[in-house]
Amino acid sequence: MSLKLVTDVHTEINKTFPTNSYFVCGTYEYYHYLCDGFDDRGWGCGYRTLQTICSWMMHNNYNNSQNVPSITEIQKILVELEDKPESFLGSKQWIGSFEVCLTLDKLYNVSSKIIHVNRGDDLENIVDNLCTHFEKFGSPVMMGGDLDCSSKGVVGVHVDGVNSQLLIVDPHYVGKEESKEFLHRKGWVKWQPLKDFLSTSFYNLCLPQVKAQ
Repeated sequence: MSLKLVTDVHTEINKTFPTNSYFVCGTYEYYHYLCDGFDDRGWGCGYRTLQTICSWMMHNNYNNSQNVPSITEIQKILVELEDKPESFLGSKQWIGSFEVCLTLDKLYNVSSKIIHVNRGDDLENIVDNLCTHFEKFGSPVMMGGDLDCSSKGVVGVHVDGVNSQLLIVDPHYVGKEESKEFLHRKGWVKWQPLKDFLSTSFYNLCLPQVKAQ
């Protein structure tokens, strides 16, 4: 897929917290609902965050001759891996962190660490894991949940005791206006305090164990 998408949408907003913060390293493209003309509104957020991670792989020299897979191609991969039945092809079934892990392994031979958090109230317990991840690897992180079923990308973390925050890249945006300033102002790219995540939802995070080359 050949698209002209805005890159590194977190730059500038990352300057909000100049200390005690850790960020993605390397270039990525911002994939979101309808960005390629394919209408995935209401169900495609996990695919879009996966595509954002795939673009990071492409820009940072992991199989960079391969295009970012389309949603249909991602579905085909998961069927070929026998993770999904044939009926999954062409469906509007969402995917989560585990499917992202499988797809990255298939496409790039990259393993991922899955972190499960039982409740949003417990997210503070994984802040150190995220700091270590961005320091050691710097790859974008996929985050999904159950009650909070809106998948999202995590490209940074700010450590501040009980007021720690995650830097979120939200794939639910629909539109043509993709300037960084617009995306920041409208909240599609934002710092989200841990207390603002759904306290009763579990969360799974997929952390690709690979660094920019």
